[in-house]
Amino acid sequence: MSLAASANPLPPIVLSFAASDPTGGAGLQADVLTLASLGCHPLSVVTAITVQDTAGVEGVLPIDAEWVADQARALLEDMPVAAFKLGMLGSVEVIAAIAEVIADYPGIPVVLDPVLASGRGDQFADEEMIEAMIGMLLPQTTLLTPNSLEARRLAQQLGEFEDGARREPGLVDCARGLIEAGCEYVLVTGTHEGTPQVINTLYGSHGVVRTDRWDRLPGSYHGSGCTLASAIAAHLASGAGMADAVMGAQEYTWRTLFAGFRPGMGQFIPDRLFWSRDVDEETDDA
Repeated sequence: MSLAASANPLPPIVLSFAASDPTGGAGLQADVLTLASLGCHPLSVVTAITVQDTAGVEGVLPIDAEWVADQARALLEDMPVAAFKLGMLGSVEVIAAIAEVIADYPGIPVVLDPVLASGRGDQFADEEMIEAMIGMLLPQTTLLTPNSLEARRLAQQLGEFEDGARREPGLVDCARGLIEAGCEYVLVTGTHEGTPQVINTLYGSHGVVRTDRWDRLPGSYHGSGCTLASAIAAHLASGAGMADAVMGAQEYTWRTLFAGFRPGMGQFIPDRLFWSRDVDEETDDA
């Protein structure tokens, strides 16, 4: 190794805890692609192994919690991590192990994508896991990134809407409840809301921080939530403030979806390396 090479500055380092997705569309593989595309060095801790294709998930095998913790601690003792990104976690035991690990690094921002189900509806988290997520991870979370369905499910688990069980909880109330449960910010995405445009809203302790509207694209995408959360972690690791990180990550994610491709018989996959290919300049005008 030359002296010049050894003196190169470190890229921002982000540690992702997520399940392996062999399609490369979501999960750990999506995180690694996104983080690398945005100039970060990705570290990865496998929380579960899955059997899946672009149409859906057939099986999930959680990794032993001690192995999850050992993976993370080995990395954290060796390299300076600038952000954590948490995706599908696999079991209550794994949630507890990760909560214990990140508690030792309170200065590092935590982006939690609460993966509760697949796009097809395959359930990844039961009530016990959701309770563990709420009790152990939300108090340590800098930014929670639920879609509207996940936001409502998490808020209902908090017991925020017992008196109004017959009405669908409003997303503002959901965000308020989740912030009161401990996370600093909540970004609720509106892909499932059926509005003409996708409306994403970032909430903080004092209410709405920013609201962004994006053209709704045709098709169904595998890994859009993973891409968005990882992109936010990348921007935070690079020194951006929360509002700017959320905006930059949304723009990047929309462009990956616009350039998305359908490699199998199921959903489209975001192209996280769209910038390296010949993409129609329409993305600049959309």
